[in-house]
Amino acid sequence: MGRGTGGAARRGASPRGNGRLSFLVGFLKRPALVGSAVPSSRFLERRIVAAAGVGEARVVVELGPGTGGTTRALLEALPPEGRLLAIEINRDFAACLAALRDPRLALFWGSAAEIRRALEAARLQAPDIVVSGIPFSTIPPGLGRRILAEIWDCLAPGGRFVSYQVMGRVARLAPELLGPPCVQIEPLNLPPLRVYLWRKPA
Repeated sequence: MGRGTGGAARRGASPRGNGRLSFLVGFLKRPALVGSAVPSSRFLERRIVAAAGVGEARVVVELGPGTGGTTRALLEALPPEGRLLAIEINRDFAACLAALRDPRLALFWGSAAEIRRALEAARLQAPDIVVSGIPFSTIPPGLGRRILAEIWDCLAPGGRFVSYQVMGRVARLAPELLGPPCVQIEPLNLPPLRVYLWRKPA
């Protein structure tokens, strides 16, 4: 897969079981970048979609989509005219994402810190929503702060940033930039996760 690709044709996906196996293999290879041995539960996916308000979005960016479970949930809620840009650094996960067939989906293989470049490659405007599954607790703090700054700078006025995490470091990395978040807990996930929501001033 190239560093910027787009999906087309019918909506579909590889079997969820195969995605779980790929996710486990990815975790064993690079645990600091994956952050969990199992993908998100359907309960967590629903909570993320609701917190983000995907049903009214024009442009959504997903950082660290993994094997595509949350990506499918976002696409199901996204309006027909909406666009979803998925940015994934793991080559194996990116290959799984390529199996998703939806004309609203654009894929970018690279770092979450390249969000501006990815948006330009997909010819997309400032996103209304950024959803992040990358593990801020295991990546270097400097890189985490840089990613958060890039997210906040590119997010449209009034936009939402949603991050789902095991640990709470994301809320401590750049409090002067993001301000205090709204926090929810999803217990029906392994492990239970915190869902953080920030809204950018209009």
